[in-house]
Amino acid sequence: MIRLSACMITLNEEHNLSRALESVRGVADEIVIVDCGSRDRTPEIAREYGAKVITNAWTNFAQQKNSAAAAANNDWILSLDADEELSDELRGSLLAWKEGEPGCAVYEFARRAWYVGAWIKHSGWYPDRQRRLYRRDLARFSGIVHESLSFEGRPGRLGGDLLHYTIRSFSEHEEKVERYTTLAAQQMCAAGRRNWRAALWLATPWNWFNSYVLHLGFLDGSRGWVISRMAARSTWLKFKKLGELRDSAWRDGGTKPL
Repeated sequence: MIRLSACMITLNEEHNLSRALESVRGVADEIVIVDCGSRDRTPEIAREYGAKVITNAWTNFAQQKNSAAAAANNDWILSLDADEELSDELRGSLLAWKEGEPGCAVYEFARRAWYVGAWIKHSGWYPDRQRRLYRRDLARFSGIVHESLSFEGRPGRLGGDLLHYTIRSFSEHEEKVERYTTLAAQQMCAAGRRNWRAALWLATPWNWFNSYVLHLGFLDGSRGWVISRMAARSTWLKFKKLGELRDSAWRDGGTKPL
């Protein structure tokens, strides 16, 4: 049987953590949590479930997740966020997978989002396949924001949904957009991206159209409308902030922004 370590990174997740940990009970042979300085009961809850808890000052998502995998005792890693939960079908798929012989270094599965009181079935948010099951010697996370696994070859796929309790209120969505667009702009600036004006005006309406029309966001009702509008706003803010960073660099003596 394949031995599996469930790895999570946390910061003040006492309202989510028990649900996530309960869902991996009987599936994971070990739980490793890298905590970034929680001031609530997150570490205590983790230890109640027998988790190995490591405190590590925040760097970025990829580095924190790689730190958790490095601290595990098993080579196979199941990476979850504290606001996620294995569905019953996904639990069954993982248990069956553990009894077999892996054919891939990385496996993916669908993720379904719970948004302001309802499950989202369209809007580009589903199936939102996530690559979270992997051999740590053959794959690792990279990227400052929207981190993803870097690996060679094609991923396998397991049945069942990873349930994501993502956003509980519109104000929480606004705060998340502000935070993530700042990180995304910093990442693009660090990568040397200079062209942002065209993207600001062209990608913004495209992302709304893509979410609301092409990905059937209108079938998600008012929530689909809000999700599509916030997708457009995220694009606008990301490139606006990139432009501000480029302007600031130019004023400090760098290359004139385009």
